[in-house]
Amino acid sequence: MKVLEWEHNGFWLHYRRLERGKFHWPSSEKAEAMSISHRQLRWLLDGLPIHQQHAHREVKARTIL
Repeated sequence: MKVLEWEHNGFWLHYRRLERGKFHWPSSEKAEAMSISHRQLRWLLDGLPIHQQHAHREVKARTIL
């Protein structure tokens, strides 16, 4: 998988290959760009489907002790 990311004044090219298995990209009739969250990107890069049925809610509170 290759991800092209724009950051301020240039592009980053991220490349990831799974040793076993395949990326679970959602099937679509058209080859269109789609927007996914950072959390969904992590799931995809870990070899998981981006639509998790039993995922924990995203933690938004940040507490430092």
